Amino acid sequence: MMAIPSIHMSMFFLVLLFFVTSILSRAIENQTSELDKSSRIRAQLEKINKPPIKTINSPDGDIIDCVLFHDQPAFDLPELKDQNITLEPPEWPVGYNISEDTSAGDENIQLWSASGEECPNGTVPILRTTEQHLLRASNMIGRKDGVGSGHEYAIAYVTGEQYFGARTDINIWDPITNRDEFSLAQIWVLSGTYENKNLNSIEAGWQVNNIYLENKDPRLFGYWTRDAYQTTGCYNTLCPGFVQVNKRITLGAAIKPISSYNGKQFILNVMVWKDPKSENWWLSIGSGILIGYWPSSLFTGLKSHADMMQFGGEIENFSQQGHTTTKMGSGHFPEEGFKKAAYFKNLNFVNSLNQLFTIPVSKLQKYVNRPNCYDIRIFFSKYFGSHFYYGGPGKNPKCP
Repeated sequence: MMAIPSIHMSMFFLVLLFFVTSILSRAIENQTSELDKSSRIRAQLEKINKPPIKTINSPDGDIIDCVLFHDQPAFDLPELKDQNITLEPPEWPVGYNISEDTSAGDENIQLWSASGEECPNGTVPILRTTEQHLLRASNMIGRKDGVGSGHEYAIAYVTGEQYFGARTDINIWDPITNRDEFSLAQIWVLSGTYENKNLNSIEAGWQVNNIYLENKDPRLFGYWTRDAYQTTGCYNTLCPGFVQVNKRITLGAAIKPISSYNGKQFILNVMVWKDPKSENWWLSIGSGILIGYWPSSLFTGLKSHADMMQFGGEIENFSQQGHTTTKMGSGHFPEEGFKKAAYFKNLNFVNSLNQLFTIPVSKLQKYVNRPNCYDIRIFFSKYFGSHFYYGGPGKNPKCP
C-alpha cells in the first residue's frame, strides 16, 4: 500500500476537522433552536392554560378546564386586560327565528357536557391545550392563507355591499382526512384583501383537522386574523382574542351527532354578526345559543363592517403522489343531492340596521378551484331558501 505524503496527510486531517466541526456546530445550533422552541411553547402554554376552578375529563379524551371568566386568554390583550366588563347580551338581528330543524343545535352538542356537566357560575370552559396541539396549530396557521397553494375550495360568496353578519344551517359530517390535512365547512366574514395584507377574517363552523389527532370527530371552531394570516389570529382560544361566554359549549371541542349517508341529517345553525350596541362580533349556534364574541378592537376593516361573505368547504392538499384522498363534506359530489351530499341552507345576511335577510340566489357567486375533485351547485327552494350542495371525494378517476 502506498504511503500518504505527510503534507497531504496534514491537509486531509484539516479538512476532516473542518467537516466534523461543521457537523457538530450545526447539531448544537439545531439543539439550541429546539430548546428555544420548546421554551417558547412552554411559556405559551402557561399563558393559555389558566388555573382551573374545575376540570372535566370528557369521554372522548378532551380535558376541559373551567376558568374564571376574566382569567380566560382573551383578557391577556392589553386593550381588554384592565376593562371591567359588565357582560350584556347582544341585540339579536330583527327577523331572526329559531330554525325548526336545528337537531344538533341544543346544549348537548358536545360530549363533555352531554351528561349534564357544566362549568360553575362565573367560569367558562376552555379546552386544555397541549404542546402537540400548539405545534400542529402553528403548522396549520402558517398554511391557512385562504388562497395559498394546497388549499382547495367549493364556496358560494356575496360581495359589493356592506355586511354586518352571516347566518346559515350546515349539515355535520366527519370526512376522512389525511394526517397533515384538514377538511371544514364554515362561514367567512371578510374585509380587505389578501393581496394588500389587510384581510380581516372571522371564520366559524365545523372542522376535522390534525391539531387533535387523538379524536378525528368534527369540532366546533372559530378563527380570526386582521393581517391576512401573517402574524395575527388563531384558532379558538389558542391565543388571546375570542371571549368565551357559554358554560356548556366551547370552541375546539368535538360535536355530535353526525349526518349519515342516505340517513338522518344533523344541522349546525351558525350565525356571526356585529352587535350594534357593543360593536363586537358575536357567535351563536343552534336555537339562539350564544358562544361568545370577537372584540371589535381586534380588527381594522371589520371594526366597521364586512365587504364579503363566503360559505362553503375547504380542504388542504399536500399529497406528493397525485391528489389527496381527503374528503370534503360527505365525500360525495353535489349532484347526489339531499341526504348524500353535504349542504348549506338558509343563507342569510345582516344589514346595517341589524335586520336579517335571505341572500338572493342571483347575487351568489361560486368559486371552485378543482371541480373534478370537489364541486358546488347553488339552488333556491321554499324549504331550504338559498342553498347549495358541495363537496367531493378528492382523488378519483377524474381527479387523479
